[in-house]
Amino acid sequence: MSTPDPLPFSLTLEVRDTCLCLHLQRAARAVARRFDIALRPFGLTNGQFSLLMSLNRPQPADMASVAALLAMDRTTLTANLKPLERRGLVAVAADATDRRRRRLGLTPAGRATLAAAVPAWRETHARLDRLVDDPGPEQLRAALRALS
Repeated sequence: MSTPDPLPFSLTLEVRDTCLCLHLQRAARAVARRFDIALRPFGLTNGQFSLLMSLNRPQPADMASVAALLAMDRTTLTANLKPLERRGLVAVAADATDRRRRRLGLTPAGRATLAAAVPAWRETHARLDRLVDDPGPEQLRAALRALS
């Protein structure tokens, strides 16, 4: 008498068809590729666009608030800031009241690059919104926010 296979192929099919994590990862990669292509003429990736946009504030942001907004740890944020800082798009400075803390802001070049990229972002976003017809883009965004 043989023992049942603890890892049958039917389990692979079940995961393929039902795993929310898998489907979110696949969708995230596909959406990221679309934005990467749209933002390439501006020398940005979708992640860099989001990072720059998170710095579009009246006052320079602190590392913790940007990391929280982007759902990344501070080490990853620092690594993602470096190329933008080298390109002169982001300024990193010590906080005026606590020299251990860092403040992040857009430079004039960063603002100009971001402003130039917004129409491409909007166009790509509109195309993606049209692909999501049921339950609709707003409901999808609400569901994704609930998961994050």
